Amino acid sequence: MTDPQAQNSMPDPQGGKPWANPMDAPPPFPNAGPSYNAYSNPYTSTPNPGWTPSPNYGAPQRTSADERMWAMLAHLSAPIAAVVSAGWLTIVGPLVVYLTQKDRSHFVRNASAGAFNFTLAMWLVSLIGWILTFTIIGAIVGVPMILIGAFGSIVLGIVGAIKSWNGESYTYPWQLKVLN
Repeated sequence: MTDPQAQNSMPDPQGGKPWANPMDAPPPFPNAGPSYNAYSNPYTSTPNPGWTPSPNYGAPQRTSADERMWAMLAHLSAPIAAVVSAGWLTIVGPLVVYLTQKDRSHFVRNASAGAFNFTLAMWLVSLIGWILTFTIIGAIVGVPMILIGAFGSIVLGIVGAIKSWNGESYTYPWQLKVLN
């Protein structure tokens, strides 16, 4: 291989001035040596001689039916609790799934943490809406906040459950990042 300083002092074809950056100089095709192949692609070669990637290298990890069921339960526990308890116990279901399953599966941990973080945000929106409803001026803002919190938890919880059952990861649009 040639010296970079020697390449830097090579004149350019237009004016005889040295190259400002050695990377702008033409490649050293004539004196590159026997191992240099101008037509080989360096990005397709294996990093170590003799190393071959496994057939599943770079493929997404498959989730088991048990993991999908727990992730779906984490997403559905909030909408079910929203209907049963009028929205007051929606944070309990995802938190219970997170605490019991967080060490068993990365997929379930992400699903239950996301469901809890989103449900906590919607629960706080509903709580602030209920507090504002008791004031005359706040009722105009409070009732829509209650509806947004309830329907957001129900609709997006069902969407998350469907995606989890299909083995896909689901990220809620609004979250208070309490659990990771």
